[in-house]
Amino acid sequence: MRQAGAELLSLALIDARNLTLRWLAAFEPHLGQLAPSALVEPPLWLVGQAGWFQEYWVARNVQRQRGEAADRSGLRLASIDARADACFDPSLHDRGQRWRLDLPDATALRQYLAETLEGTLDLLAAALADDDGMYVFRLALWHEDRVGEALAAAAQALQLPAGEAPWLPRPARAGRDPLWFGAQRVTVGSARGGLVPPNERWAHEVALPEFEIDAQAVSWARYAEFVADGGYDEPQWWSRDGWAWVQAEGRRAPRYVEQMRQAVLVHRQGELQRVGAAQAAVHVSRHEAEAWCRWAGRRLPTEPEWELAALQGGSRGFVWGDVFEWVLGSARPYPGGGEVAPGFAAFPEPGRAGVLRGGSWMTRARQRHPRARRFVAPYRDELFAGFRSCAA
Repeated sequence: MRQAGAELLSLALIDARNLTLRWLAAFEPHLGQLAPSALVEPPLWLVGQAGWFQEYWVARNVQRQRGEAADRSGLRLASIDARADACFDPSLHDRGQRWRLDLPDATALRQYLAETLEGTLDLLAAALADDDGMYVFRLALWHEDRVGEALAAAAQALQLPAGEAPWLPRPARAGRDPLWFGAQRVTVGSARGGLVPPNERWAHEVALPEFEIDAQAVSWARYAEFVADGGYDEPQWWSRDGWAWVQAEGRRAPRYVEQMRQAVLVHRQGELQRVGAAQAAVHVSRHEAEAWCRWAGRRLPTEPEWELAALQGGSRGFVWGDVFEWVLGSARPYPGGGEVAPGFAAFPEPGRAGVLRGGSWMTRARQRHPRARRFVAPYRDELFAGFRSCAA
């Protein structure tokens, strides 16, 4: 999809918008009962922001054919909805303020989504077929697929009843032995061409020593052993920041977990559910991932280790994409990168964020990429994130 042309992009944009509308329909009967949450954005804001972002970067962008060379702060045409900027421009309100906004209702949002998509598809049909001409359309698809993940996280955080919500089934994996990779030079990061997010720029070689890595993400069964052994009571397993987080949050298990002894019981889709012990542990912060690794005498993989295994280990049983996965190191641009392309968020301040790799079962298949990186704070655990480990 990063190099898709107009025909494939039009189908994908329609599919992404249909999913946004399905989430809106799932939330609509419960909007009056949802309590504001500091964890996630308001569902109506997320839905409207999908349409606003697409309109802002495509229909309203008079420089859209210039691709990355466009002036991100340049002149924009007026929105088809006079309230759109005030409601959905993310630069105007932080997350807490968004819960207090007077947002359009579901009916108005459906109309806005229909009109913005129609305008996008008309312009896509007449766009130049090169990377510059396709840039804003690929960007719009990338963003709306991310909105779909955010709506799923909001549904979990707000305990939206299962109903008609477009949840995807969670995979469970049979246990596999760890994999060993010999020392070698590897290419990390993405090459030029198509839509390349700024945090993947640019491809470069690194020397990688030999290493052993789990074939799949740590399961609930393996994580439960840490909990049963008193892992949340022993500061020796935690970093200083991690232990402060445990005490401040009063944690005894990952977010949403009610019980981890005879069975793993999790609050999900508005009810208490038993989850499979072979499923990947999820809603795990980086603090928790690091603590489990210290307790187990292992460590998180480095980014080059994870990326090499994802690219070369599939035929040997390496599985990724069940959950996003924490890796070692902090968020930083690659050598030669650092410039933020139009439509993407700025890099976080050094040392403020960790790195997630891969994708989750709620990530659209078209957006799963072995070189993709996400930068998030180490305490974030509302995301569909877990981890795997390497031999220390």
